[in-house]
Amino acid sequence: MKIVKELAKMIDHSILHPTHTDDDLIKQCEVALKYDVASVCVKPYAVKLAIGKLKGSSVKVGCVIGFPHGNSSTAVKLFEAKQACHDGAAEIDMVINIGKALGGDWDYVESEIKAVTDICHKNKAIVKVIFETDFVTKTEDKIRLCEICTRVGADFVKTSTGYGFVKLSNGDYNYKGATLADVRLMRKHSGPSVQVKCAGGVRTLDDLLKMKEAGATRSGATATEAILSDAMKRFGEK
Repeated sequence: MKIVKELAKMIDHSILHPTHTDDDLIKQCEVALKYDVASVCVKPYAVKLAIGKLKGSSVKVGCVIGFPHGNSSTAVKLFEAKQACHDGAAEIDMVINIGKALGGDWDYVESEIKAVTDICHKNKAIVKVIFETDFVTKTEDKIRLCEICTRVGADFVKTSTGYGFVKLSNGDYNYKGATLADVRLMRKHSGPSVQVKCAGGVRTLDDLLKMKEAGATRSGATATEAILSDAMKRFGEK
């Protein structure tokens, strides 16, 4: 059914856990191929391996830079983005400098996002800018980031890494990841040429459908197989 294909092409299948081996990467690329998702999102060293596994398919290879905490210098992020593009990545998910955003150094934040966006576009890759909304929690800061991304020509704004763990009162760590409120906010305050990607905590078909309705056109997911097998049952085979 058309809806299942549309949902599959919303998903960036995430292969980013620190413990993933090359064998895990290959298995997860096979999942991506089986469901014909939009892309796989991999760690920088894994781009070439993913490219080889997905060659000849419509599944693109994306790569994270400055991941997960955004703390690399701008020069390092630029090198990392350029290298990923050289290795074959068609999509780049960059993490902003979270501390600079929280500290209100918006000139730094904008300059860095623009620099990464420009080098990716020069290398024919699209850019998704990760806000990390578990850390950047103020509405005015999220709106400011949407305005910056629109101004510099980023292709996507993105909620989270899925690794923005916040320390809880009992000493445990957890994260919220994408919320419907953040997706709606980002859609409202980003320009029409900027798309919205949700990530972190999208684990079920209903989660994905709600994010789609809120304005997301892409979603990071590790539960891709469960989401799309449920979609096939609910809506019919692709």
